[in-house]
Amino acid sequence: MDVIEPPPFVEAPAVAVRDLRKVYGTKAAVDGLTLSVPRGCFFGFLGPNGAGKTTTIKMLMGLATPTSGDIEMLGLRMPEDALAIKRQIGLVPDDTLLFDHLTGPEFLEFIGRLYGLDPGLSRERSRELLALFEMDGHDQKLIGEYSKGMRKRVAMAAALIHSPQLFLLDEPFEGVDAVGARLMKDILLDRVRRGATMFLTSHVLEVVERLCDRVAIIHDGKLVIDEPMAQLRAGTETLEEIFVRVVGGAPRAADALEWL
Repeated sequence: MDVIEPPPFVEAPAVAVRDLRKVYGTKAAVDGLTLSVPRGCFFGFLGPNGAGKTTTIKMLMGLATPTSGDIEMLGLRMPEDALAIKRQIGLVPDDTLLFDHLTGPEFLEFIGRLYGLDPGLSRERSRELLALFEMDGHDQKLIGEYSKGMRKRVAMAAALIHSPQLFLLDEPFEGVDAVGARLMKDILLDRVRRGATMFLTSHVLEVVERLCDRVAIIHDGKLVIDEPMAQLRAGTETLEEIFVRVVGGAPRAADALEWL
């Protein structure tokens, strides 16, 4: 009698969305988006302003309800398993939603407690993360007094404190100086080497080209490209040239304004 081998185990993708739509009034901000992000991937999610990137991340986080479509993250479904999913995600939002009347250590300890860390471990990790991000000299300063770059650093620290498996990063390097940005990139790349997954939006295409191993481009709420970075690099175009071509770049200034 032949022995029937069980099918090989296939790990669920870090992020899988199918036919995802979000409609505001008569406008579809996201229109039929289907994506699959493998685990351990540094994934770049690109598009011009208003393309639907932030709306997509809000739906992934459960902050916006899809009009239709399916979302699975780390093998769990949204919104049914929203709490279990959120426990395994680190978020660096574009608008850095922080508590301005707390100090950095107080904020990080609070976030650690929200994720279920005991007080001692939350305090220890807070100190270690502030030192890692070179902010341990600002222990008494309120977050409301931070520069934008400092706010990004503490937001990144908060995303790391519970050692998540998936990171949603909405313009994480915006307003960060070169030293801070290099430090943040090195930390994120190290997390990917350890098996974590990054879902990154950024307008700085050179950064995306250096960091990401897969890139998707969305335009008017629709997916127009979803390819490995190695395949995109195989041609003669840079990522910037590909991006401008597929989203329909504006005419050159010399053509648009004859007097300029």
